[in-house]
Amino acid sequence: MKLTAPVFRLKREARTLARNKSIALSRALDAIAVREGFRSWSHLASAVRDQGPSVRLLSALEPGDMVILGARPGHGKTVLGLELLAEAAKAGRTSVFFSSECSYRDVRMKLSASGYRDPEKSGAFRIRLSDNVCAEKIEETLADAVPGSIAVIDYLQVMDQHRSQPPLGAQIEQLRQFANKRRITLVFLSQVHRSFDPEIRSLPGFSDIRTTNPVDLSHFNKGCFLHDGEMMLSGH
Repeated sequence: MKLTAPVFRLKREARTLARNKSIALSRALDAIAVREGFRSWSHLASAVRDQGPSVRLLSALEPGDMVILGARPGHGKTVLGLELLAEAAKAGRTSVFFSSECSYRDVRMKLSASGYRDPEKSGAFRIRLSDNVCAEKIEETLADAVPGSIAVIDYLQVMDQHRSQPPLGAQIEQLRQFANKRRITLVFLSQVHRSFDPEIRSLPGFSDIRTTNPVDLSHFNKGCFLHDGEMMLSGH
């Protein structure tokens, strides 16, 4: 069944509906799903997930990959990162979400809206929130992770926001070596520069990654880019 709009736009519409009607977000999501021809939001999410971008992205990743997941704000990169981890956790793979931007409530709401109810129960999915997400903390958390584990870092451009941390370029080089040695996949959410023009190119690419501080993008061997519900995977 074809949706009238990408899922991230339907979620945005549901949030607006919940505010305007003063109803719970879950009720608003269900109302949007019924309009789209599904029994409930969980029914819609399940149908989309079976053929959705997180499944395609997960199947394209290999142990040791360093991946950029880039998009402009509001185009679904955080949600896709969380869905990617939830799918990996379903397969029994250790999956960790690092963020200095989201709250636990944000994470759980995004997962629930995507049809994943409390994936932490499996023990494979972990959420690690900190004001100081950096290479050292990522390595410490993943010290016992087995090959095939996967982590999503939210997000690339804030990893050296504290002056006590090494420069971003040095941290990425450190994590590239760590990922390669331990055969762990690291996915970095990334801002896309506002100069990206979808009227010229429908999707951003590596050249559109916002780099406030010097970082060698050749350390990333794969990229996933989003815009208006479309997704592109590319090597680098």
